[in-house]
Amino acid sequence: MPAKPPLEGLKRSIDKHRAKASRMPRDGFLRETFALPRPQARAKAREWLERWPKQAYWTEIESWCERPGDMIEFTMRRLPSAD
Repeated sequence: MPAKPPLEGLKRSIDKHRAKASRMPRDGFLRETFALPRPQARAKAREWLERWPKQAYWTEIESWCERPGDMIEFTMRRLPSAD
């Protein structure tokens, strides 16, 4: 009876695929959350909207809230490509 092949490589590959799939939301949008002082938050949002225009990437501020110390926590979202 032949010896069983090692399955560690297959197990690593499956684990890597599952980890990647769990990070990518099902709706296809890429999201990034920031917590910055108000002026830097405005600059970061402007940077995203200039780099990935809303018309092509559906870029938007998905959610935001004020934190103590004039900090703004917000999540930007966009499509990965303009196709």
